[in-house]
Amino acid sequence: GTQQQILRTTVRPRKIEKIFITHLHGDHIFGLPGLISSRSFQGGDDPLTIYGPKGIEEFVRVSLKVSDSRLKYPLEFHEIEQEGLLFKDDKFQVTCLALDHRINCYGYRILEADHPGELQVDRLNQENIPSGPIYGKIKAGQVVTLPDGRLINGKDYLGPAQRGRIITILGDTRVHPNSVKLALDADVLIHECTSKKADSKMAKDYFHSTSRQAAQTALTAQVKKLYLTHISARYLGKEAQQLEKEAQAVFPNSTVVKDFDCFDIPFNKKERSEEK
Repeated sequence: GTQQQILRTTVRPRKIEKIFITHLHGDHIFGLPGLISSRSFQGGDDPLTIYGPKGIEEFVRVSLKVSDSRLKYPLEFHEIEQEGLLFKDDKFQVTCLALDHRINCYGYRILEADHPGELQVDRLNQENIPSGPIYGKIKAGQVVTLPDGRLINGKDYLGPAQRGRIITILGDTRVHPNSVKLALDADVLIHECTSKKADSKMAKDYFHSTSRQAAQTALTAQVKKLYLTHISARYLGKEAQQLEKEAQAVFPNSTVVKDFDCFDIPFNKKERSEEK
């Protein structure tokens, strides 16, 4: 289903570099071999790294072998052996913690790197600093020698840095303290919402969460927005709206989302403590 939906978006499989899998239940992994193959057909030749619980490599490689699928790019795996930092570059870092599901399942916290402050163009104009390629060096915070011989430090002409945003994506889970840890102060929490409050026993029996439980996690973690996903097919129309209302009674900024919804995530200009 994911592969079919991607075809209706601007996302290009050949551009995907990393895939993070929460757990190995079929509705979360059966489409993966097809997506991997399509990436090769569409001209992808850069390495693809897949992160997930132990067993994800065996599943993918056996699927590709049995179907005689041949890739034009290297396929790499990072099977999770311990919680904590999984990946970090100059733009993002991703950490994981275990959740409470019937099989090994993880939630992911994605922390965006801080963005440099805005270039103070008005101040540059006031000081008769000419525009052009030199602005790029100043924006990068470099020390620059001007045509008239003046030496300036680009960092002195930048506004305050904008703190990177935080998105937390949880796999299927019952209520668990790690959900709050992963979501703490997040700009967005994406949380499964398989059942409504009246079906809380069924949710617990099947290792899932209700709409109110997801909302309580959002409230405790002090997130800014809660997006509810993984809605059971038994809830259609007004019943799906009821899930949203139940969540909003606990955490007002809750929304049941669907494929192709788009949301802006504004920068948070307030300071926050450094991630460990």
